[in-house]
Amino acid sequence: MSAQHLVAFLALHDDGVQRSAVAEQLWPDSTQCRAAANLRAALYHARHEGSAIPIETAGRWLRLSPAVRVDLRAARRSARQVVAGLSQVPASCDELVDDLAAELLPGWEEEWLSLERERWDQLRLYALESLARQLCSIESYLAALQTALAAIAIDPVRETAHRIVVEVHLAEGNIASALRSYQQYRSFLQRELNVAPSPKMTGLVRNLLRM
Repeated sequence: MSAQHLVAFLALHDDGVQRSAVAEQLWPDSTQCRAAANLRAALYHARHEGSAIPIETAGRWLRLSPAVRVDLRAARRSARQVVAGLSQVPASCDELVDDLAAELLPGWEEEWLSLERERWDQLRLYALESLARQLCSIESYLAALQTALAAIAIDPVRETAHRIVVEVHLAEGNIASALRSYQQYRSFLQRELNVAPSPKMTGLVRNLLRM
C-alpha cells in the first residue's frame, strides 16, 4: 500500500518532489526519521515487487521516469487545450468527456489528495463547460447536453453547466425542456442553499416564465 501511495503521489507532480516533502506528506503522523524509513521501504517495494515502477532519483529529488505514462497528465493536457479553445472540435468527444468526468483516485481518503482533487475538479469543470459550448456552437446538441450533464454531476450547485443545458434546449427549440431544466435547478438551489439562480440564468427564460 505504501508503494502505491508513493507512485500515486509522484504521478501528481510532473517535475518531481524532494524526498523530505514526500515523506512528510505521506506519513504526516510519523517522526522525521520514521517517515524517512517508510519512504525507503516504499521505494524498494515500488522498484522491485510485481510490475516495478521506474522511479528516478536526483540528489534529494524523486520523480517517476518520463517513460511512465500517467493518465491524469494526459487528461490535464487535454483539458487545458479545451479551455484554451480547440482549433477543431473532434468528431467524437466520448473518450475526452469520459476522461474529464473521471474522479481522481476515488475511494482514497488521504489528506494530501484534497488539494489535488480540488485542482483537478476545477480544471475539468472549466474544460467540460467549454467543450459543451463549442459543441453547441456547431449544433452538436446531444453531445453538448451530455458534456454539460457530466459537469453537473461533478458540481450540482455550480450554475454555469445548468445554464448551458438551458441554452442547448433553447437552441434546439425545446422550449418546455429549457423551462423544466431551469425550474428544476431553481428548486434545487432553494432547497439546498435557500438562494435563487443568477439574473443571467433567469434572463434566458424570462419570456417563457411570462407565458
